[in-house]
Amino acid sequence: MQYRSLGRSPLQVSPLCLGGNVFGWTADERTSFAILDAWVEAGFNFVDTADVYSKWAPGHAGGESETVIGRWLKQGGGRREKVVIATKVGFEMGEGKGGLSAKWIRQAVEDSLRRLQVDCIDLYQAHVDDDKTPLEETLEAFAQLIKAGKVRAIGASNYSAARLAQALETSKRLGLPRYESLQPLYNLYDRAVFERELQPLCLKEEVGVINFYALAAGFLSGKYRKPEDAAQSARGANTVKKYLNERGLKILSALDEAAQRTGSTPARVAIAWVMARPAIAAPIASATSLGQLDELVQASRLVLDGETMALLDRASAEA
Repeated sequence: MQYRSLGRSPLQVSPLCLGGNVFGWTADERTSFAILDAWVEAGFNFVDTADVYSKWAPGHAGGESETVIGRWLKQGGGRREKVVIATKVGFEMGEGKGGLSAKWIRQAVEDSLRRLQVDCIDLYQAHVDDDKTPLEETLEAFAQLIKAGKVRAIGASNYSAARLAQALETSKRLGLPRYESLQPLYNLYDRAVFERELQPLCLKEEVGVINFYALAAGFLSGKYRKPEDAAQSARGANTVKKYLNERGLKILSALDEAAQRTGSTPARVAIAWVMARPAIAAPIASATSLGQLDELVQASRLVLDGETMALLDRASAEA
């Protein structure tokens, strides 16, 4: 497997990133361990999580995903050396716990290091922009973590093109570490904002893109084709509400055709399409079973020809 550079950083990552949002939530610890083991055994090394995962679930306080990953790493067997661990800071974790102030970053990183049971985080990301905190303060705080050996590289998530450009300029002007990666929403359905505004900037500045929702919260797998398909799932209901429309069905039809052409599945094709797009370093996708993980592994090996890419481009183009 050919790894890819993450921005201008020394980090070399597999061309697909395993999303850790499900660990300790819809994937229990035993299942999560099996998925992580299979991921590494298949030759992949990139795992993404966040301190806030999975605070939204009833009875959860955040940190559940990092805790599961930490317990998996603690089993030994060279696991830590085989993976690039990315986590995030910024979303609210409780009263006064959130944002990108230097004070909170200093506390949050220690909490993440403890839960992950590691000495250093490979990629530490600003999970969401904080316009109440000066970029200089945030970047200086990250710089101190890198200097202390607690973080190797930094990235941004959910930043607009304007704010990412401003952050990169601030880093250059002050001689501070810069965001080497961007984690935006991007998939066959959600294309316009990224391609129009963020992609040109990321290509110009050599910022590696590790986009989330590569499968549009499961919609692009083809499992939601009518409202009733989401009847048993709150997440599915939200997915159907956003994506199940004329354009969404047109994309699914193209995915079906592409899957038939390639002897594959819609999910594999949707991920392969993203992997082939400019600026993309490693799309993020989650799995709650070994069967779903195998789909991701197979997707990483699928190369779409020009005709198939054009078919998908046409079907997903926004008016």
